[in-house]
Amino acid sequence: MQSRFVSLALSAALATAAVSAAQAQEQTLYLGGYGGSFEKLLKETILPPFEAENNVKIVYVPGNSTDTLAKLQAQKGKQELDVVFLDDGPMYQAVQFGFCDTIQDAEIFGDLYEIAKMNTDKAVGAGFVVTGISYNTESFEKNGWDVPTSWMDLTDPKYKGKLVVPPITNTYGLHALVMMARLNGGGENDIEPGFVAFEEQVGPNVLTYEPSSGKMSELFQNGEIDISVWGSGRLKSLADTGFPGGFVYPKEGGVALMVATCPVVDSDVSELSQKLVQHFLKPENQVLLAETVGFGPTNMKAELPAELAATLPYGPERINALNAVDWNVINGERGEWTKIWSRRVER
Repeated sequence: MQSRFVSLALSAALATAAVSAAQAQEQTLYLGGYGGSFEKLLKETILPPFEAENNVKIVYVPGNSTDTLAKLQAQKGKQELDVVFLDDGPMYQAVQFGFCDTIQDAEIFGDLYEIAKMNTDKAVGAGFVVTGISYNTESFEKNGWDVPTSWMDLTDPKYKGKLVVPPITNTYGLHALVMMARLNGGGENDIEPGFVAFEEQVGPNVLTYEPSSGKMSELFQNGEIDISVWGSGRLKSLADTGFPGGFVYPKEGGVALMVATCPVVDSDVSELSQKLVQHFLKPENQVLLAETVGFGPTNMKAELPAELAATLPYGPERINALNAVDWNVINGERGEWTKIWSRRVER
């Protein structure tokens, strides 16, 4: 009997030791990314298989791009985050400031659209959102209006008081300013034609310059507006609630807003950080991101069902028609542009 107790005690001790050893080997990775449905998807579906396969615990740190970039700046030289998600504009700043580590080459990067490689080896696009024109399909039908086809349709007087454009502190509004500049003879290096177009042609139609996507949804649902400059993912989320929303890729091209990710410098789990970046690019995870949060796949091997493919930035024809903006120019000028916008447009 005594030997049996000794044996049981020894087995328990060995089991406890084994668990302790396993726990000791488990590493922790800190991931900074968007909140809301994106956070829920990652924590419930995309991250658990990676954690199990790599014996790692991932601590999710939610925040918008501005918040996450501020964390990187505050922790400069002693980073706590290991991998981050940022919109492409802030991501180019993160790269410029030296916060992103060099991405190790891997086979999966050969499956990406060229635009998703972002002309850098420090960050990569994990999803496409497109800035274009959103509209209320029922209101357009009721008014006998044709579906908009061009960025210049924003200047049509029939939309007076029924149009919303976000301010240029919001990426959607910034994209609209750049496109108006380009279509009027300017561009990132000559933004003045864009400001003139907003002052004289677009602005008279604008009900309000609304930065909040929640408020934008409310304005659509309450019937206060019929048309806006907005993102494809935002419109999908609104349409998923039953709202009769349509999204237009203007004939001059929608503007790519990349959801980008990068491994952070000086990570103490750098190999896992590299693997996690690759994990987000796997076709099955790209499909989940499309279905749940409306991100168009950056991996060409991701296959979407026809109904979803029709609404998202998906497929070579649509992706290759997207406009990319020059964030290297924009990030250097954005502060001054915002002052001009406040003085001349959003008065």
